[in-house]
Amino acid sequence: MCNLSRREFLSSSAAGALALGAYVNPVAAQVSKSPNERVRIAGIGTTNRAAEDLNALASQEIVALADVDDNNMAKGAARYPEARKYPDFRVMLEKEAGNIDAVMVGTPDHTHAPAAAMALRLGKHVYCEKPLTHTVFEARTLANLAKEKKLVTQMGTQIHAGDNYRRVVELIKSGAIGKVAECHVWVPAAYSGGKFTTGTPVPAGLDWDLWLGPAPQRPYSEGVHPFQWRKFWDYGTGALGDFGCHFIDLVQWALDLRAPAAVSAEGPPFDPVTTPAWCIAHYEYPAPRVGRGSPDPAQNDPPLKLHWYDSGKQPELAQTLKIDGKPLGEVYKGAQLFIGSEGMLVSNYTRHDLLPQDKFAGFKPPEQTIPKSVGHHREWVEAIKNGGTPLCNFDYSGALTEAVLLGTIAYRTGQRLEWDSANLKIKNSPEAQKLVHKEYRKGWTL
Repeated sequence: MCNLSRREFLSSSAAGALALGAYVNPVAAQVSKSPNERVRIAGIGTTNRAAEDLNALASQEIVALADVDDNNMAKGAARYPEARKYPDFRVMLEKEAGNIDAVMVGTPDHTHAPAAAMALRLGKHVYCEKPLTHTVFEARTLANLAKEKKLVTQMGTQIHAGDNYRRVVELIKSGAIGKVAECHVWVPAAYSGGKFTTGTPVPAGLDWDLWLGPAPQRPYSEGVHPFQWRKFWDYGTGALGDFGCHFIDLVQWALDLRAPAAVSAEGPPFDPVTTPAWCIAHYEYPAPRVGRGSPDPAQNDPPLKLHWYDSGKQPELAQTLKIDGKPLGEVYKGAQLFIGSEGMLVSNYTRHDLLPQDKFAGFKPPEQTIPKSVGHHREWVEAIKNGGTPLCNFDYSGALTEAVLLGTIAYRTGQRLEWDSANLKIKNSPEAQKLVHKEYRKGWTL
C-alpha cells in the first residue's frame, strides 16, 4: 500500500453556513472548486447496503468501484458503466488516488477500518457504514485520522437525518421531562446461530481470500457471504453492533454522551464463533460538567444508566407502561425510553410520545432549533463542497461505536468493565483488554 500525501482539491476560503442538516466547522471548513462540480467518489462494495449508498451518491461522479465478488460487481456496477472496477480496494485506492476526492465504504464490518484508514491517509473524505469499525481501537484510530487530516466524514446511520430524531433531541434538551437519569433501548433484531462449515466450494466469482481481509484464515463457510456474516464474531458484532449504532445514537445525541465509565452485559453462554441469541447490556455514564438535557446548563444532571435489550427482549416497563391503552412494548417493538424527573419520552425512528399521556395532554413542544436535513448522504457531499461538519462525523460516530462495541466485549467476557476512555484501557480486566483490538492477518494493516 502506498501512503500518499493528501491532495488538496478544496480551495482556501470558507463558504459560510453549510446547507441545512450539518453544522459548520469554521476551522476545518474549506470550499470546493465549484458548488456545481461533482465530487469524485470511489465505492468499496457494490450491492446491498453499499448499493443504497451508491444510489444516494449517484448525482456525483462514481469514478471507481471495488468488490471481491464478480457477480455483485456486475449487478451493482451496472448503473456506473464508466467506473473502473477492481477486486481489491487496496489496489483501487493506490491507483485511483489522483483521480478521486472521496471514498464510500459499504463492506462487512471487519473490513471497514482497513479501507477507511487507507482512504483517510490518502487524504480522501470518507463515508463509512455502521458500525464504524469492528473494534474499539479501530474506531479511535479513524476518528483521530479524520481530525488530523481535517477531512469530511460521515457514518451511515441514515436515520440520524430524520425529522423525528431532531424533535426528540429538542424535547430532551428543553427539559420537557426534566433531568434524565435512566434510559432503556430495545430492538427486535436478532443475529445468532452462525456455524463455520467446511467442504463447500467457494462460489464462482468470489475471491474468498480478499473477502476475509484482516480476519483469520478459514476455509469458505457456507452462508457467511453475502449477509449472514453478522452472526459471526470474526466479521460482525451481532444485534448490538448492528442496531446499537442506530438506536443508542439518539440517546447519545439527546444527552450529549461520550464515553461510559463502566459497562456490563448478560446473555446466553458465550460462543466464540457466533453472536448471542440475545444480549442485555448496561452502560454507566458519569455526570457531565454541564446540565445534560437541562434548560439550565449550569446545573449538573445525575449520572445516567443506559440499558440495552436486543432480539426481542424488553424491559419490564415495556409491559407495565401503557400507551393508548396498550402495553408500551406492543406499540413500540423497538424504542428509546427516556426516564426523566418530570416524565418520560418514548421514541423510535418515526414516532415519539410523552408519558404519562394524561399529564402531557395539550403539551406544546419547544421551538424547532435543529434544521431539517438535506439528506444523510447529501450532508456529507455538501460539506465536502462547501465546508462544514456532518452530524455523524467520525468524532461523534467513533465515540458511539466505541460505546456499542464495549457492550459486546462485556458480553464476551462476562465482566463488568471499568473503562478509561482517554487511554483506551479497560482498567480491571487484562482479558477484556485483548478484545479492544485484534491481530490482523498478514498483508493487512490499519
